[in-house]
Parts: sequence; C-alpha cells; structure tokens
Amino acid sequence: MDQISYKTTYVNNATVKKEWVLIDAENEVLGRLAAKVAKLLRGKYKPSYTPHVDCGDNIVIINAEKIVLSGNKLTDKQYTRHTGYPGGQRHTTPAAVLASHPERVIEHAVKGMLPKSRLGRAVMKNLYVYAGTEHAQQAQQPKKIDLNTLN
Repeated sequence: MDQISYKTTYVNNATVKKEWVLIDAENEVLGRLAAKVAKLLRGKYKPSYTPHVDCGDNIVIINAEKIVLSGNKLTDKQYTRHTGYPGGQRHTTPAAVLASHPERVIEHAVKGMLPKSRLGRAVMKNLYVYAGTEHAQQAQQPKKIDLNTLN
C-alpha cells in the first residue's frame, strides 16, 4: 500500500519553542483579553500544542490601568479573599483594585481561565503585567501582536 503516514508529534520541555509577545491592554475588554491571553499562555494557537506541557508563549501586557470592564462590573463585581482568621472574609471591587494595583485585575482574570493544577501555576509564571508602557523585558525583544487578529 502506498500511503502517506501522518504521525502525531508531541513536544516536551526540551523541544518547545517559546516566543515573547507584547500586548497593549489599552481600551481592551477585560474578559475578552483574559481569554485570549490564557489561550496564548497555554499554547493553544500553536499547531504543536500538547496538553500536558507548558508550550505557550511568554506574554508581556502593558497599560493595565487602561483596561475596560463592560456594564457595571467596575463597581458591582466583587473580589473575595480570606485573611485566614475567623470572620476574615474581605471584599473589594475592581475599581478599588485598579486604583492601587491595576496589574492584579488582569492577573486574577487570566488565572481563573487556566487549569487549577501544577501546570496552571507554571504557565502563570510566563505572564508579566505592567501598569504603564515601560516593562522590564526589553532585552527579549517581544513582538507586538493585535488580539483582534486572533480567533
């Protein structure tokens, strides 16, 4: 029989090809941005995607303070945390978090869209979020991409 053999190839930590990507979050809707960033972090846009390997790109997000939340989420949405003491439940709104630490809003949204496992925690270390236009990853020469071109 004369057939073409299509073999499935899997990448591992030694053969994975990671890139550095720069994303400008100015006037981007938080949920839409976080969904696309989570897919980029996992590597799901790559043809060599392997579910059990960290094969995604390193992502640098700038202008985190200029993110947009649709509807009344800026004031109505609640972030809940616990201090560890009895009665220690604390609530904050995205408006309060954006005023003090704007990068945490994006990190929280992306983290919620990643797997809750060792792999999810490892993938989260590939995300760098900055409030202004300056970032510490200039030496890696990240290529700027437009999220609207991704599917």
